[in-house]
Amino acid sequence: MKTSERTRTPGVRAVRTGGLSVRVAPRALLVGVLLAAVALLASVLLIGTGDYPLPVGDVVATLLGNGDPGAEFIVNDLRLPRVLVGLLVGIALAVSGAVFQSVSRNPLGSPDVIGFGQGSVVGALLAIVIFNASTIAVAGAAVVGGLVTGVLIYLLAWKKGVHGYRLVLVGIGASAVLTAINGYLITKADIVDAARATVWMTGSLNGRDWTQVWPLLAVCAVLLPVVLGHSRALRMLEMGDDAAYALGVPVERTRLVLLASAVLLVAVATAAAGPVSFVALTAPQLARRLTRSPGPNLLPSAVMGAALLIGADLASQRMFGADQLPVGVLTGVLGGAYLLWLLVSERKAGRI
Repeated sequence: MKTSERTRTPGVRAVRTGGLSVRVAPRALLVGVLLAAVALLASVLLIGTGDYPLPVGDVVATLLGNGDPGAEFIVNDLRLPRVLVGLLVGIALAVSGAVFQSVSRNPLGSPDVIGFGQGSVVGALLAIVIFNASTIAVAGAAVVGGLVTGVLIYLLAWKKGVHGYRLVLVGIGASAVLTAINGYLITKADIVDAARATVWMTGSLNGRDWTQVWPLLAVCAVLLPVVLGHSRALRMLEMGDDAAYALGVPVERTRLVLLASAVLLVAVATAAAGPVSFVALTAPQLARRLTRSPGPNLLPSAVMGAALLIGADLASQRMFGADQLPVGVLTGVLGGAYLLWLLVSERKAGRI
């Protein structure tokens, strides 16, 4: 068996072993490993943060099954589910953002900019305000709202295919309409439901338990391999439909599968933690800048999203106290500042 190595793209190596060829980007691999280490360290620190702080050593010992009963209750029952939800939500939002930005070929093509996240919010608010639904029913309504919004935006953007800029423009219009609907629902709710809806709309990891972990984990386990399996086709779509067709990519079928997967990831993440802002926008862009690698950078984006969300939650708890500032508020502030910078840089480059 012979092993050969050759470079076709700067920074990317094609490693061929027998009949198997694998593209490896050393810088992207290093960035992914470092981001995963950051996310893991932040997770351990977050588990030890709260009204009853735990040293890092005690947290690690408890996770390995060597903690005392009190520490096991705090770590395994109270704080570990919150951290796992944060990691999974960050991964889901980041991967969906990378898909939307690659399909639309636009750095502003993020689900929280083009309306998909707002669709989930409408579904959840309808369940809270009109039906006074339980937490599980609210999560289900958020998923349904996101899927219905995704179908409507896709149909409205369709004209002999779905062009990237048309998808962004239709999505921005839909986001404005859905935001107005959300405001109307809040004004029509009684004070208790309005307060409950407002707390949910900020995006938070507070009070998350294993009932949010398992559905989110199941959806990610199914959809992430689907998206990663289409990574090469997604890279071809970034070059335009004509080039993708010429390279043998079934463009519309591939785009539909990827968009459906991304919409469902956003909807389930929103159902689990509320509409956490701007992670889907910033994580893929930051990952691409760090890796300096072409293509959607799905895996670096995923670990970047996990690190961003867990890091933001850790910062909010350390700076403002346990459960005082929802993580969605902090990501909204940081993401809004990044969005302004992105708009200015894109304008200077003549792309908008």
